[in-house]
Amino acid sequence: MTYVLSDATERLDRDVVWQFLSTEAYWGRWRSRADVEKQLDGAWRVVGAYDERSGALVGFARAVSDGVGFAYLADVFVVPAHRGVGLGRRIVATMIDDGPGADFRWTLFTGDAHGLYREFGFTEPDSTAMVRPDRRG
Repeated sequence: MTYVLSDATERLDRDVVWQFLSTEAYWGRWRSRADVEKQLDGAWRVVGAYDERSGALVGFARAVSDGVGFAYLADVFVVPAHRGVGLGRRIVATMIDDGPGADFRWTLFTGDAHGLYREFGFTEPDSTAMVRPDRRG
């Protein structure tokens, strides 16, 4: 299959994003549809991966940033039918290396994709990093 990646917010299929985040994602399922919509509206950048033939959204990533030197990568996913072909790597590369934040300090949280993110230079925090955990668990 061939995929097209785009950061055009108007192309984003919000129903697909909501469906995945509310049912498939292990992170943040506590969010309501209104919460996800607010996050999409406030995102610094989004990247969608689209099946070239059908135009369907099959992968996604969102970033929050100050637009100058720091960004947070969130909600990266590829729908199950399109996994295993390197699409997740392409989404992350497009977001962090091929856009306006290529020189930023990037952070993220993941429970299962450490290997993928290490390929892009992510490491465990050093003594300069602190995190206040989410109070919702």
